[in-house]
Amino acid sequence: MAFYRHILLTTDLSEHSKQTAFKALQLAEVYGARITLLHVIEPLPGYAMGSMPVVDLEKEMFDQAKMYMMDLAKELVIPETDQKIEVGSVKACILKAANDLNVDLIIMGSHGRHGLEHLLGSTAAAVLNSAQCDVLVVRNA
Repeated sequence: MAFYRHILLTTDLSEHSKQTAFKALQLAEVYGARITLLHVIEPLPGYAMGSMPVVDLEKEMFDQAKMYMMDLAKELVIPETDQKIEVGSVKACILKAANDLNVDLIIMGSHGRHGLEHLLGSTAAAVLNSAQCDVLVVRNA
């Protein structure tokens, strides 16, 4: 069995994601591993914004994510230096962070439905197929 030293915990900061977060915390305690918490904000297409400036809405989304991230990190006792918020493609940001941080394990949640992509979620399936490390997908209700 692999020993994990650094876990990348991805989160959408929803209430459901706490289930995944607490499983990650349990694994980190078992292995004595460090957790880096990552949330990715997908950029909004300009046409979806109407007359509202994209920059203002993305800044508001970032600020709100930062607030939720701080609350979750406080519950998990994850220092601010191990909290990351990125803007971009969710899959690409997760894979880049995993490589840049040299993590041993990516933990992410999924909302099971049907079929492989729906069972894992399209993002989870994409990360699972492309990651250079182990990936644990936790099914959230």
